[in-house]
Amino acid sequence: MKNTATRDKLIDSGAELIAQQGYNATGINAVLKTCGVPKGSFYHYFSSKEDFGLAVIERFADEYDADLATLLEDATLAPLERLRRYFATGRAHMLNCDHTTGCLIGNLGQELSGQSDTFRDALNVVFQRWEKRFVSCLNQAQAEGTMNTAIAPEALASFILSGWEGAILRAKTLKSVAPMEHFEAILFDHVLAIR
Repeated sequence: MKNTATRDKLIDSGAELIAQQGYNATGINAVLKTCGVPKGSFYHYFSSKEDFGLAVIERFADEYDADLATLLEDATLAPLERLRRYFATGRAHMLNCDHTTGCLIGNLGQELSGQSDTFRDALNVVFQRWEKRFVSCLNQAQAEGTMNTAIAPEALASFILSGWEGAILRAKTLKSVAPMEHFEAILFDHVLAIR
């Protein structure tokens, strides 16, 4: 049985480095040096850098999916309040990282989607999982009559995820959460608002 603590250490160190400098710029040796693990250990857990990258994606996606469940499925809050809390959490993260990391999955999507079908497919599956969380929350808001029903929740979920990822990219570029605030304001005041 493999020691998962070493594997987890490699993934965590790799995720941090990849978030800071990108997948292509992150070498295996840098990951090993950061976590103090010998090179042979890397290949004990991962068959290649691509295999390692997929493990980083899976770990981040699972953790973020759990965060989404907590934020978007909290039955003590109205659905649109859950959505507002999701955006507030995203803005807080952007401020905490000084506008440097953003969303690891979004970053990797921009970097790797044109380079690898394997990565593109893995990242697309992650985005689809996240969209389902939004669909559920939006369905509840529409059922309660607290938001516009003219647009299907599936289309809105795709729009929200795509727009929010774009707002995160712009926030990193501008070193300001203003694009995220603008996206949220337009979403709530014009897209979701009951007419």
